[in-house]
Amino acid sequence: MYALYYFPGNASLLPHMMLREIGSPFELRLVDRAHNAQNSPEYLKLNPNGRIPVLIDGDLVLYETAAIALHLCDRHPESRLAPPPGSAERPLFYRWLVHLTNTPQAEYRSWFYPHEFVTDESAAATVKASAERRLNLIFDRVAEQLGSGPWLLGERFSAVDLYLFMLIRWGRAMPRPPRALAPLGALAERVLARPAVQAALEAEGLKPPIV
Repeated sequence: MYALYYFPGNASLLPHMMLREIGSPFELRLVDRAHNAQNSPEYLKLNPNGRIPVLIDGDLVLYETAAIALHLCDRHPESRLAPPPGSAERPLFYRWLVHLTNTPQAEYRSWFYPHEFVTDESAAATVKASAERRLNLIFDRVAEQLGSGPWLLGERFSAVDLYLFMLIRWGRAMPRPPRALAPLGALAERVLARPAVQAALEAEGLKPPIV
């Protein structure tokens, strides 16, 4: 049985939703960020970077959200959360997965935690404003590429749609939230309607507005 170290609404939401979609037994283990548990000696033995999530699969201790997503896709091909290796769609799945983790997810760091990027606290507001502009441009491009979808891989639903949903959710408090872009708002609603996603949100105690 898997064990997923999580905190509500964090990057752990992606593997949590995936595990619900897969239907495999798993245990949720809360990492209480409110008490800095991600930097506790016990947690740092699992992930020396002090980031959430961590997935335990037997003797395997795995961190990095995209790596966990790929591992779950490969372990459970029957779930159809990724195109089969060797298929024409598989490289497109890789492209989206790497883009989402390297670009919007990474950019959110400077929007949520601008103080980490300055030595003078008075400059934090400028860092946040710059990150907001970059995020808006990133989501503009994603919306253009998504078009009428309905999914990032066209007619095929996959884990990258869950990933994008999570990132849309993270921007819900932005002056122009990602959901304001019609293709992204429509995708978020489609993902939100999935029973596995509803179960994950309920288990984490996440309340509306979800996105």
